[in-house]
Amino acid sequence: MDHFENNFEERYQYAQRRVKRLKGFYSHLVAYILVNIMIVFLNISNLDPGESYFQFENFFTAFFWGIGLLAHGVSVFGHHLIFGKEWEEKKIKELMNKDKQEKWE
Repeated sequence: MDHFENNFEERYQYAQRRVKRLKGFYSHLVAYILVNIMIVFLNISNLDPGESYFQFENFFTAFFWGIGLLAHGVSVFGHHLIFGKEWEEKKIKELMNKDKQEKWE
C-alpha cells in the first residue's frame, strides 16, 4: 500500500510541475501576442507617408522573441518527441546489452 501512495505522490508532483510549465508557456504566449500587437500599432503610427511597413526592423522583436517562444514551446510540449519513453526504453536495453556483451568478452 505504501508503494501505491508513494507512486500517487510522485505522479501528483509530476502533474503539478507539468501544470506549472504549461501555465508558464501560456503566460509567455499571451505576453508575446499582446506586446507584439502594441509594437505593430506603434510602428504603423510612426510610418512616414508612403513608407512600407514590411521592413525587418518592424519584425525584429517578433522574430527573435518568436524563436525564444518556440524553444519554450518545444521544452514544454516537445520534449517527448525527441527523447520520449520509447527512446529511453530502447537506450536502456541497448546499454544493458552492451554491458552484458562486454562482461562476457
